[in-house]
Amino acid sequence: FDPRHYLRTRCYGLPKTGPHRLRFLLESVKDLRETLKRKGSTLVVRKGKPEDVVCDLITQLGSVTAVVFHEEVKEIL
Repeated sequence: FDPRHYLRTRCYGLPKTGPHRLRFLLESVKDLRETLKRKGSTLVVRKGKPEDVVCDLITQLGSVTAVVFHEEVKEIL
């Protein structure tokens, strides 16, 4: 979770991520982690700027064969 997406970000004068959306996201990630766990896998979740945490995460995990990410869609004005 990149804090920049949740702190003081606004779209059309409204918070981009309000409390209901944040709760939905957190519950969805928790459900995904539990589903993966039942299937013998896991989900690693980190909070921070991706450019700061990805290298540390790869180092912590050791043998990494793939890194998957998404980029926030930019607003078109």
